[in-house]
Amino acid sequence: MQLVVARIGRAHGIKGEVTVEVRTDEPELRLGPGAVLATDPAEKGPLTIESGRVHSGRLLLRFENVRDRTGAEALRNILLIAEVDPAQLPEGEEEFYDHQLIDLDVVLADGTEVGRITEISHLPSQDLFIVERPDGSEVMIPFVEEIVTEIDLEEQRAVITPPPGLIDESEAVVASARDAQDGEQAEGQDGEQAEEPGAEPADGQRKGDA
Repeated sequence: MQLVVARIGRAHGIKGEVTVEVRTDEPELRLGPGAVLATDPAEKGPLTIESGRVHSGRLLLRFENVRDRTGAEALRNILLIAEVDPAQLPEGEEEFYDHQLIDLDVVLADGTEVGRITEISHLPSQDLFIVERPDGSEVMIPFVEEIVTEIDLEEQRAVITPPPGLIDESEAVVASARDAQDGEQAEGQDGEQAEEPGAEPADGQRKGDA
């Protein structure tokens, strides 16, 4: 099975190094020296990693036969693809490959259906589940422990406890309207205090979404 493990970014320096956007939880394994990777577009590869290092929090790679900035720039936006045994599992108990998560049913803790995972988006700050809902719309679910409470591969489902507004925008709108109304009422009841320099704002004005 082929999995996208990185996307090549801009050239770094003049000796052929490139920045990469890592899309794997195992960069040491997938993006280490000697790794031979297929590419998308296919005609740009395969590429063999000659060396790698971390600079200012970004992974830099140099590929065999790429020796200058011009060659490095020609690789920009190419996807790097590794061949992975479908039966192979990540080393960490709480880690999963993308192909294990695609098509899982997403449900709330009470069993309410939310949708189906159709894609995993790997962002620098966190991963996102792209979930297709029964009506055809999509919702993005951050793949963090506080929201995704369980991944059950046997039952083929992901259990989530979303904060208000994440999957139902109307909940967020109602909450905002309530806060605004509370703030107006508090200001009306004690308008003089609100106008005094240095006065504390009313509770409804001070509170915000966590």
